[in-house]
Amino acid sequence: MLVLNEIQPKEIVPGYNARFIHTDNMTFAYWDVKAGYTLPEHSHMHEQVCNILEGVFTLVVNGVEHVLEPGKVVVIPAHVKHFGTSVTDCKLLDVFYPIREDYKNLP
Repeated sequence: MLVLNEIQPKEIVPGYNARFIHTDNMTFAYWDVKAGYTLPEHSHMHEQVCNILEGVFTLVVNGVEHVLEPGKVVVIPAHVKHFGTSVTDCKLLDVFYPIREDYKNLP
């Protein structure tokens, strides 16, 4: 069993701190995001499911803007460009398939 608050958070980009759980096939990223910070546009080989747990977050996927609030989910296919900005302080859960080796091997 894991206790989320006992996992050391890692700042991936300014304003974006995550606690990671890795299975054999997936990565779960629990994000604490400060209001007003932007995640730069990027893409990756992983499928991603973005869940908003708290706050308001604007996510642009393949040029389409989504305003996310608790209970809203966006699926991001592999290799699709996306970026986002936190409107308020947020808590997000991203699930990636396959496992994010780049996140697994962070110091």
